[in-house]
Amino acid sequence: MTKPLIALVGRPNVGKSTLFNRLVGERVAIVEDVPGTTRDRLYGEFEWNGRELAVVDTGGLLPDRAEPISEDIYAQAQVAIEEAEVIVFLVDVRTGATSLDREIADLLRRTRKPVVVAVNKADNVQQEIGALEFHELGLGDPVAFSALRGISTGDLLDRVVELVPPAEVEPSNPEVARVAIVGRPNVGKSSLLNVLAGENRSVVSPVPGTTRDAVDTDIVYDNREIVLVDTAGIRRPGKVGLGIERYSVLRAMRAISRADVAVLVIDATQPLVAQDAHVAGFVQEEGKGLVVAVNKWDAVEKESNTMAEYERSIRHQLRFMPYAPMVFISAKTGQRVERVLDAALSVREEREKRVPTGPLNQVVRHILAQHQPPSSGGRQLKIYYVTQVGIDPPAFVFMVNDPELVHFSFRRFMENRLREQFGFAGTPLRLYFRARGKGRT
Repeated sequence: MTKPLIALVGRPNVGKSTLFNRLVGERVAIVEDVPGTTRDRLYGEFEWNGRELAVVDTGGLLPDRAEPISEDIYAQAQVAIEEAEVIVFLVDVRTGATSLDREIADLLRRTRKPVVVAVNKADNVQQEIGALEFHELGLGDPVAFSALRGISTGDLLDRVVELVPPAEVEPSNPEVARVAIVGRPNVGKSSLLNVLAGENRSVVSPVPGTTRDAVDTDIVYDNREIVLVDTAGIRRPGKVGLGIERYSVLRAMRAISRADVAVLVIDATQPLVAQDAHVAGFVQEEGKGLVVAVNKWDAVEKESNTMAEYERSIRHQLRFMPYAPMVFISAKTGQRVERVLDAALSVREEREKRVPTGPLNQVVRHILAQHQPPSSGGRQLKIYYVTQVGIDPPAFVFMVNDPELVHFSFRRFMENRLREQFGFAGTPLRLYFRARGKGRT
């Protein structure tokens, strides 16, 4: 299910970043009293009244675009507005409705999207009354609140949830595999999709950032239905260029959230960089399967051990995901591209694998007999039994005497041993250690 997107917009210095930080529960956005501090859109998720929502913070809207950076911020915010289901228009009760607020209100009315006028910095009764003047913006009843102090933020979110469209669950068909093609800009993602689909479904250009939307393509491969999702190139937040490309990052990450397996496309003619690891890390955080596709392999001068050296180098830099299968391809020539789908379908099957409790505990007992569990303060970890509690990704609960005795190294050790015995290639595993009669740890 794709989470409805809420866009926070308004002129500079009205508290958008403060509200964003409160919603997502951590200090992500930079908060300063200097107008224009937030120049990158930020994306987060939160839950209210049982609804899971996504929120995007934007730079301050400056319709006059007097400065170059203001023009960029304005373009970014416009894209966020177009994508959002509900717009939260923040204004400042202390300044009253300004001419810039009125310009922004005119812009928002033309979108024909639900808008909530959020009157920020209303810290007392007098200021709550003063918020009524924002009726003049013609966008409905304003909601007075304080993002900094948390006053009436619940009322604001209640209004937002009322305007969010009913939850729509994407049709779930266990026979259909959803595969997102991800990676940095200009590594050949669209070229790969075109080859796999057998037709030109995405624009292919040497200019980084050509693909701005996530595009679904239905294909049949080896009698299996597959949905391919081509995404805009992902860069680290600090390296993303100005303009619409920034918002493409958000769309790509939402596409990963909708997929079963992500294919991380890497350019063989360039060294692996931090951005590639950043993308892989997001795939892991989302609990999705991963296939690493090393593209442009036809352009690499080769010796007898070139492929092995490349794989060793890439795995060293993606060492937090050693379980991901790797294929060397050329989208340009079609070399080995079918292996991408073979690997993705195999990973999809591994994500749905279930291990019976009996064999699982037998293996764990054998592992513990060969490797003594950790101890601390004279107490040793005891594992009473293990059971698989979920799939997609596979999840296991270990009932133990004290979860605090589980070191990170032991958790990784146990994960590696389970992979040796049962496979799970390409998919993250979730291991939970729970004390008897207590909650998940």
